[in-house]
Amino acid sequence: MPVPGSLTTAAHTDFELEVVAGAWPNDITGEMVFSTVQNSRKLDAAIFDWGAICRLSLESGARGAAAGRFAWQSRSIQTPSKRLFDLHPELFVGSATGYQSPFGPSNASNTAPLPWGNRLFTTWDAGRPVELNPDTLEFVGEVGSIDSWGDSSMATAGVLPFLFSSAHPVVDPERNCLWTVKLDFVMEPTFGLRPAVVRWDPDGTTVKFWPLEGIAFSSSIHTVSQTRNWVILADSGNFKADPEEIFGGERSVTIDNEAPVWLIRKDQLDDLASGTPITPIAFMMSPSVGHYYARWDDTDGISVVWEGMDLMDLGFYLKPSDLDVNGKAMDPDLAGLYNMAMAPETIVEVQFDPATGKVMEQGSYKADWTFNLQLSAIDWSTEGMSRPTLHHVSYQGCRPGNISDRAARLYEGRIDRDIVSRETPGALATFERGSMDLKARWEYTDLGDHITSPTFAPRGAGADTSKSSYSGNQPGGHDGYVVQPVQNDNGFRIELFDAASVGAGPVAVLQGTNKECVPMVLHSAWMPARYELASAQRLKFSSEITDARLASVAEELHAAIHKVAAACDEI
Repeated sequence: MPVPGSLTTAAHTDFELEVVAGAWPNDITGEMVFSTVQNSRKLDAAIFDWGAICRLSLESGARGAAAGRFAWQSRSIQTPSKRLFDLHPELFVGSATGYQSPFGPSNASNTAPLPWGNRLFTTWDAGRPVELNPDTLEFVGEVGSIDSWGDSSMATAGVLPFLFSSAHPVVDPERNCLWTVKLDFVMEPTFGLRPAVVRWDPDGTTVKFWPLEGIAFSSSIHTVSQTRNWVILADSGNFKADPEEIFGGERSVTIDNEAPVWLIRKDQLDDLASGTPITPIAFMMSPSVGHYYARWDDTDGISVVWEGMDLMDLGFYLKPSDLDVNGKAMDPDLAGLYNMAMAPETIVEVQFDPATGKVMEQGSYKADWTFNLQLSAIDWSTEGMSRPTLHHVSYQGCRPGNISDRAARLYEGRIDRDIVSRETPGALATFERGSMDLKARWEYTDLGDHITSPTFAPRGAGADTSKSSYSGNQPGGHDGYVVQPVQNDNGFRIELFDAASVGAGPVAVLQGTNKECVPMVLHSAWMPARYELASAQRLKFSSEITDARLASVAEELHAAIHKVAAACDEI
């Protein structure tokens, strides 16, 4: 059985959910926000389509819902590039990084929500972070002027820049800044991408960046992590563009078995002029990874949970004509989704030693059922990241219906076809930090269930003014709830688990009053409910429309650019 067809066919709508099992606790507050895509079926890779933001209120009756019901809301993210698309859709064509147009490359902003205090941002790997109004979910602005980013990652015409960045910037609670990256195409020391560390201070329109000296690689930096003193970057290794495929040929590029990791001391950057190259401390790690999370307190070492993506090739998208790994015709509705994991995946906690360059394993876990390690539920408060206790992870199970025979042939010798030919159920698992011992596991025996991005909701968040605003009563990941979305063609569900005893099953379940389905959702996050837009200095699209950029666009399109700029200025 492949993943639910509703992932690509369900519409983005508002609806209400109600409790259908258990009892909803009264000590959970706030909201869960999701990034997702508006699958227009115009792109080969659906995960590059225009972004939307979805919000689930975790308090009944909030956000306009009826008493005893819970509001689900979905909104298109109206970046300047999306507004230009709405005016001239005929001018936008698909590419290896989303839409291209005479106006420039698009910023789809479709991958991850990033709450920060009383503000809300969304991100993706090929554009600047985007700020949304946390109340209305409307577009507010993009982060950092083009010039302050050091211009586009590659030369492009138009008023829209191509800024190859990270889907997971990280908020520094002590410096009150955002750390992310920029990747520039370079020819030295080899053809590839040169990473730069980027810092943005929240009340301003510029960023600072520092290129990593002498480094070029061929993938992306999907995640940025940090400790109190270090910024941590890693080559994701799981997404590689294939030039031959881009120009109509068969894909031949495969993902790496290991990937480089770079550590940069934050105080090294404090007084360094933007644009100055820096030298990081380099390591190698295996397997390659999409997501990794460092403990904030680095007094006893740089400890990182490394969520391995063993044989998960995110650049390999499914085609309508594909056969699956068992030789069956694939559901054409699944075209555009990524090829799912072709091996069980490894989660490991390691320590990086900057003095010796050594990586020391503290604990790891891998089993026959750990296919498609999806995403994690983490206590993101400063206190929780300083002394983490539990790490909750969703596994989607082995899905042979979403593994292409083309991929299996490309990876011949690296995969076991017998293992990936058998479907296994998904599971929500809890691991102890440090040892990575499996503490609890809840299995989804219905193979029609597609579990996706969970989040951690703390108890009593914000009640203790001596703690950070996102901190609950007992930070660390054990005192609160794991909110687990479940997608199924028979209706979308939200299952709520006690974080201390996931193995006991959900304490409550929500489902749409009409068993509504929702499209594929990607990353999620918990945040307190916010009902107003924070006051801050923000970048205006109109300020980026220089004479030179405007001149690179055909004159008959200038009216559309000015119309969008005027609309954005009114926000």
